[in-house]
Amino acid sequence: MAVSFEGYERRIDKINKVLAENGISSLEEAEQICLDKGVNPREIVEGVQSIAFENAKWAYVCGCAIAIKKGAKSASEAAAMIGEGLQAFCVPGSVAEDRKVGKGHGDLGAMLLGDDTECFCFLAGHESFAAAEGAIGIALNANKARKKPLRVILNGLGKDAAQIIARINGFTYVKTQFDYFTSELKIVEKIPYSDGPRAEVNCYGADDVREGVAIMWHENVDISITGNSTNPTRFQHPVAGTYFKERVLAGKKYFSVASGGGTGRT
Repeated sequence: MAVSFEGYERRIDKINKVLAENGISSLEEAEQICLDKGVNPREIVEGVQSIAFENAKWAYVCGCAIAIKKGAKSASEAAAMIGEGLQAFCVPGSVAEDRKVGKGHGDLGAMLLGDDTECFCFLAGHESFAAAEGAIGIALNANKARKKPLRVILNGLGKDAAQIIARINGFTYVKTQFDYFTSELKIVEKIPYSDGPRAEVNCYGADDVREGVAIMWHENVDISITGNSTNPTRFQHPVAGTYFKERVLAGKKYFSVASGGGTGRT
């Protein structure tokens, strides 16, 4: 089988170096290591997001093989090791390479699989179905490795958009009303659009940054990810920044990571 993916020539030397450091001769061997353990990373990635790039699928092959070779003892430990494989796929000299985006995503996965994290928020423009697909994947799988369930929410701009996303994906739409004089957030209604685990994902639509921050506090979000969309500077980045400042002042932890098409795939 000939391995092929986007940006192959720019990536492969670095990938092979990382594989060799872990006693793996090639991506073909890496995939066989995974398959021998009953794990098919490429199939899993495509199952979460059908339009995923081929390099994303092979990055997880690389990371999973490294975790298996290193003998990861827990899901959280494995996630951090998988990040090494993701980092191997970041193009040398790129923003993703410089900012350790691959390793950061592995560390993020490790935190989500650990019981110290209570609520994870996809803080994104609600036109982004990638966020919904990611939420589904985490909601269906993260709790298999946790002692207490992880709460997953979507927090985006626009109430109508939030309801549409919730209805299409089987989430629970949470309609809110924010009082700009008292800064009080009221829950007007909750509409679950399914009966299974997808309904445990709360989907919020905010009118502006202040309501978005209030939603974060209401759910006690301790980790969020912001993605590229049409509203990064209008909504999700100001929400994350404001919420971070308020959490620090309140002596509470909060980890915010940025992802998305541009940086994440570089």
